[in-house]
This record gives sequence, C-alpha cells and structure tokens, in this order.
Amino acid sequence: MAPTLAPGDFVAEVAALRDLASAVAAKLAAASTRMRTLGRERAVLRLLGVSGTDREGRPLAAEVADRYAGGRPGLLASGIALPFCLALQEYDSDPQQLALDVASGAVDLSLEAELLASPDRRASAVGHLQTLLAGAVERIDANRTARAELFALLGDRELPWIGTTLLESSAHGGALEAANLVRGGADLIRVEVPVGRELALRLGELGQDVAAWHADRDDEPDPAPAGSQRGLAHVRDALDRAAAERGAYVRLATVPTALAGPEGAIVAAFERVDLLELDPMGEIVGTGVDPVRALADFAFAARVARRAGTILLLPAGPLVVAPDMDSGVNSDPATRAGRALGLQLLAVGLAARHGLDPGSLVIGALPAWLADETYAAARAAAEVAIRRVLMKDHPLAFLEPAGHDGEGRWAAIVAAVAPGSGTGLVLRRAAAGMMFDQVAAGNRASAEVARQLDDALGSRTLDGEARRHAEGSLAAAARTLEQLGADGWAAITGATAERTGWGRLGGDAVALADDPIDSVERALA
Repeated sequence: MAPTLAPGDFVAEVAALRDLASAVAAKLAAASTRMRTLGRERAVLRLLGVSGTDREGRPLAAEVADRYAGGRPGLLASGIALPFCLALQEYDSDPQQLALDVASGAVDLSLEAELLASPDRRASAVGHLQTLLAGAVERIDANRTARAELFALLGDRELPWIGTTLLESSAHGGALEAANLVRGGADLIRVEVPVGRELALRLGELGQDVAAWHADRDDEPDPAPAGSQRGLAHVRDALDRAAAERGAYVRLATVPTALAGPEGAIVAAFERVDLLELDPMGEIVGTGVDPVRALADFAFAARVARRAGTILLLPAGPLVVAPDMDSGVNSDPATRAGRALGLQLLAVGLAARHGLDPGSLVIGALPAWLADETYAAARAAAEVAIRRVLMKDHPLAFLEPAGHDGEGRWAAIVAAVAPGSGTGLVLRRAAAGMMFDQVAAGNRASAEVARQLDDALGSRTLDGEARRHAEGSLAAAARTLEQLGADGWAAITGATAERTGWGRLGGDAVALADDPIDSVERALA
C-alpha cells in the first residue's frame, strides 16, 4: 500500500545522500568515458557487421578482438575500428569474411594499424568506418521506429509488466516456450545470455569451471543458444507473433554476464530487445571485475541503450560483506541494505551521466536477500519508501530471487508493499512445470488491489521497525558513498581483496583512449 516517508522524515539525510551520489557519479563517469576495453572493441566489431562463430566454433568478434588487442594496451587504446576498416579496403572484403580471415591468422590487423600513420590511408579508413557506422545506426533507429509502430498498432498492457525467465536454453525451444508464456499472460520474457568467452577464460584461470553451452534436444534445427544474437532474433519473432495474437505488445529482456555489457547492448539494439539488465556494481562486488573495467563497459552500454531506446534495469544493489570480513563483526540488515542502496543510487547517477532519462531506467525495489531476514515485510516497506523518495521518477521492479523459501513469502511481501502506481515490473522466478497463467493472474490481481487501496487509503508512512530500518539504511548508504569517495573501491571490496589482487578481473583489458570522442561515439550520440 504505497509505503512512503512521512513529511519531514529524513529530509536532510535524503538531500545529502542525493548530492553525495551525484558527486561520486560525476567523477566516475568522467573517467569511464575515456576508457577503451576489450568488451567495447568486441561490441564495435558487432556494430560493423561481425557476428556468429569462426571456423573452429569460437565467438568470432571475441577471436578477432583478442588477436588484435589482447595483451596489447597500446592497440586497445587506439581501438580496432580503423585498422579493421582499412583492411576491408585493402583486401576488398566484407566485415564477416575479413573477421574470419583475421581469426584464422591469414590477416594481421596490427600491420594495418601501422599503415594508419599515412594521412591518406587514415582518411580513407575513417570515411569507410563512417559509412559502416551509418548503416548500423540506421538499423538501430529502424528498430526503435518499429517498436513505436508496434506500440501504436497493438497497444500495451497496464503496468506492472508481469514477466519470467526462459528455462529453455536453445533458440528453437526458447521461442516455443516464450510464445506459450505469452499465452499464459506474460508481458515480458527475460533471456539469460550465456557466459562469454572472456569471462569463461578469466574464471578458468581462477579455477572456476564454466560449462560450455550445448543444445538441450537432439532434434534442434540449427542449434544456437537462446541468448545469442541469432537466438534472440528467433525469440523476438515468436514474441511479435504472440503479441499480435493477444493484441498487446510483449517485451524482451536480456541479461548479459560480466565483461559482456557492451556486446549485450549492441545485440539488444540490433534485435529490438526492450530491456537490458545491467549490474556494474554486482560485477565489481560479486564477480570481482576490476572497477575501472566494469564502469567503462557500463558507460558504453548505456550510451548504446540511449540511442536504441532500450530500457536499463538496475538491480537493487549487491550484498557487500567485505567490510564485515575485515572487521570481524557482522553488520545488521539495515547496514547491508544501505550499502546496496548507496551503490544502486550511484549506478543510477552514472546512467544519468551517460544520457539516460528516468523513464529509461527501471530500478530494483528490494535486495535479493531481504525476504529471508527478520521483520522482512517491515524492512521491505522501508526499502520501497526510501526508493520512492530518492529515485521518485523511476519505475520500480520487483525481481523474485532464486534460492528463497518456497512458501510464497516473497510473493506475499511484494503484494503487501508494491505501490499501486510506480511499479513497472514484477519478474517471477522461472520454475519447471510452473503454471504461469495462474502466477500472472495472481500478480495482476495484486496490482489491481494495490491501486484500489492506494485510492482508498493513500500512502502509508513508516513506523516502528520499518522506520528504524529506513534510518539505518540511509545512514549506511551515506557512509558507503563517503568511504568510496575517500578511499576508493577498497572501501567496498575490502582490504584483503586489495592485498590479494581479487577484484581485478578484466583489469588488464582496459586502456585510456587515444581519442575519447571517436567516430563510434559520434555515431551513437
């Protein structure tokens, strides 16, 4: 029933927290836009027309980027676009064929990079790059127009969108499952992107095995992962057909893994993905990605999303426990929630700095672990109330976490605290054999009850345990951002991580750009 802060409650604390997050975001955003990463260069190759796998079955864009810039920060700093375009002219080739030749070792792009020292050759490469970029941007803009036209033709469901995650991992099976889920009442289908090659290799170096994707069924025609670019094209087509049957648009959401945000954003733009779930803070805290790398990848992905009209979903913040491990004292739920809140607010600030308006950002309403705490409903009410004040123009998303109790506690809490207006998405956890029509109908009924109660009773202010949680959470969020601004990311990842080198995943594949505002950035503006 629309939890909110009472008039006069925490006014100074909220204002100070907003200002603090804005200041830290401004500093980090300015630095991240000047960086080039291996993930960004893979995305640029996709933008130029490279897709699929090489003759050995390896991701083609990844193989080309690795061969050119892997372990060579000087080449990474100048980017792959110009040497690639110069080679296209030198060999009179198309992007896909040239990429295959580079992957096989027949063409060495580093030699093309040396030829760029000639002003004439550089000018020619720049001209060809601009032509290719114009075609790519035209495709992105056409998808944005198609989305608007389908909205106008089919209409849209009343908020919140009710969604779930595909269980089928293959393109063919995923397309069939997606269509059935829409018939069962789903407004949004979420697809998890397989772990990328870079992350798999990095985790392998740390002794963590990542299983390779394989088709679930023997009868799979032309097998491909549902979360691949080719797979998403199949799922998108199935969703459009199902949307036409039911008479309302259906959204497609994707979740790239760590180190793959830039590629995920380009694929989203090319395949009309409506919502892109990115969690740079989760990458840093949970996966151990180097902060400079994570924020640079996020900066590029956000700018692509802005151009494509893709909505970003920013989860409710990661679970930060490193300070507790350093001190040897466990923090209380309000402190952990406040750390997550501070980092989520920082991610929102970064996205805004990269040009995304509030309507283009959906924010997670509840930390994933909150439902298992004592006084969970009261704490959830506080979390919703805080976010409705701190980030009042952003729709809320309630994302059912994996691994919580199976007794319906999370769903009951959401039904109690989700506002009648301002809730943009309720994403239910996928489960084999789940009757999604019943789940969707239940969530839609809860949303209608919430709207009626908001009209009848108005907003409900916090008291008791909920108010105490809000006070502690706001204070912890401010401390987190203050420590981050003063001490850097060691304040979040912990002193032990700084000593051991944990938290540097992908940090050797990022470099300061020779030209921060290059042809790619100008084309996406």
